[in-house]
Amino acid sequence: MRVCRGWLAGTVLVGVAFSNVVGAAGVDLGLLEPSELRETAADRVILDARPRRQWQAGHLPGAHSFSWQEHTGTDAAGVPHRVHPPARLAVDLGRLGIDEATAVAVYGDADTSWGGEGWVCWVLTWLGHRGPVRLLAGGVQSWQVSGLPLSREASAPGPVARYRVQLRPEVLHTVEQVEGRGRGEDAGSTLVDTRSTWEWLSGHLPGAIHLPWKSLYAGPERRPLAPVAYQTLLAERGLDPDGFPVFYCTGGVRSAYGWTVHYLATGGPAANFEGGMEAWRRRSGGKEGR
Repeated sequence: MRVCRGWLAGTVLVGVAFSNVVGAAGVDLGLLEPSELRETAADRVILDARPRRQWQAGHLPGAHSFSWQEHTGTDAAGVPHRVHPPARLAVDLGRLGIDEATAVAVYGDADTSWGGEGWVCWVLTWLGHRGPVRLLAGGVQSWQVSGLPLSREASAPGPVARYRVQLRPEVLHTVEQVEGRGRGEDAGSTLVDTRSTWEWLSGHLPGAIHLPWKSLYAGPERRPLAPVAYQTLLAERGLDPDGFPVFYCTGGVRSAYGWTVHYLATGGPAANFEGGMEAWRRRSGGKEGR
C-alpha cells in the first residue's frame, strides 16, 4: 500500500487498498436526467454534494451527504481546503457502501455548493473509480421541477465496502507542476482561472486565462454547459478545445467543477490544480499577475 503525495502520509488504512496507477481511459463519467435517476436509484448510491445543512433540510430519497466542506482540511503548510488523503476518502466512501465499481449518482445545486458536485465527480475520478459516475443534470432543482419528492430521513448506508484506490495522477496538478509548467509533459498546458472577476483582478497566476466558473452552467437549474455552448465559450476566451487546461481557483473546488464540465463536454485531458491560489501564495517565490 502507498500514498502518492508526501503531505498525505500518516493516514490509518482501514478497508482500503492501493494498486498501480491506471490511465484516464477508464473514466466513466456522464450526465443523467431526473427521470432516469428515479428509475435506476435502487442500482446506484446517491451522493448529495451540498452543505450538510441543506441535505438535512431535504434531499433526494436515499441520498447520503458528501460535501467538500467535510472532506477537505488544512495541510501542514497551512493551505486550507486540501482534499483529504486518498486512504481517508476511501474509508469514508466504504462506510457508505461504495467500492470502486459501485454505480454512483452525484448532485448539488452548483451555486450554494460552490460547484461541489463537480468536485465529487473529480475526486472519484482521481481515486480511480471504475464504476459509472453520473452527475444529475440540473441538480436538486431539476429533481424538484420534475415534481419528484425530497426526504428528510437519514439514509441508511449499505454494507461497509472496501474501496480500492487506483490513483489517476494526470487529473491533479500540484504547485510544483504549476511552477514547472512549460516543461516536459506540461509544455502544452494552459492555466484557467475559474474564480470571480473581482478575485481575478486582485491577482492571478501568470499566463492564466480567466473563465469564471459561473459561466460554466446555464439556466435556472444551473445545468452544465452543453458541448456546443462550452466550445463556443472556449473560443470566445481564446482557449483551444483540444488543449490541456489546468483549472484553478482559491483551493480546488470551483476548479474541480470546471474540470468536470470540461470532461463532460469534450472528454479531453484536463487537470485540477488542487490547492489553487492558497498553495501558490504560500509557495516560496510564487508571484501573481495582474
